[in-house]
Amino acid sequence: MTYAGIPLCVTALLMESGRMVSFGIAKIDEVFPGFQRGDFAALFGSSLCMRLMSLLCVRCQLPYRKGGMNSRAVYVDGGNTFNPYAISALAQEYSLDPRSILEGIFISRAFTAYQLTALVHERLEEALKRYRSKLVIISDITGLFLDRDVSWEEAEDLYKKMTKSLSDLASRRRVIIVASHPPRPYSRRGLSLKSILYGNANMVMGVRESKGAPKFVLENHPKILPFTIDLPSNTVTMDMFLEEGNPFLRFLPEKHPDLTTRSVSLRSSMLSKSATLEDFKEV
Repeated sequence: MTYAGIPLCVTALLMESGRMVSFGIAKIDEVFPGFQRGDFAALFGSSLCMRLMSLLCVRCQLPYRKGGMNSRAVYVDGGNTFNPYAISALAQEYSLDPRSILEGIFISRAFTAYQLTALVHERLEEALKRYRSKLVIISDITGLFLDRDVSWEEAEDLYKKMTKSLSDLASRRRVIIVASHPPRPYSRRGLSLKSILYGNANMVMGVRESKGAPKFVLENHPKILPFTIDLPSNTVTMDMFLEEGNPFLRFLPEKHPDLTTRSVSLRSSMLSKSATLEDFKEV
């Protein structure tokens, strides 16, 4: 027997310690029912991972009865990747008001490793309390620590403390934290940072390309054995893999005439180690 396409035995096991939120893509949900409160997950791979993170920002705001968490999202943007047009398109596909969904996402951007570290240590927990959020998205958690202007010794120390803090925060406040780790050219520093991240995350998953075909890969999970499943190739539309009743995942181009959002003001003074950090703000 299944519930929302998920085997009941798996669902019951994973829901013992808290509610879950899934990607809402049946092909994935059949074998990975979703994240539960207390998880700190590393999500690696192609641009599809950013789409999955956008999807989580929308789905977490759904009511419980529709597979959501009735929660706002906090988005820590370490790679300048946040795309309000993608969020707007997803909201429309779920018959939700795009503006309302965007207003339920609180974003703060970092431009240096020092800023990202400070956001995590000094602002993140406060934001979770203020906005009562159960989901944190951290985009490109590693990129800023690859900056050669930051010595390896310092980058390693900052990154270890930051990722450990995220793991502790997820467990202590019973929130879901998902951090993306985009692919980059091989480097010893990058390999070491990846190892640190994966060591602190309680689950590791992502998307890999194999002969032009994307595959969803679960590498580490506390209760599910590793697996790899095929995802749609570039010639197959994603609607074949969505939950029944959910339409095709479409993402809008850079400009969309129907979308109105509030921009996030950025201070040029934030580009130094001692910069004053802005609070998380509505999109």
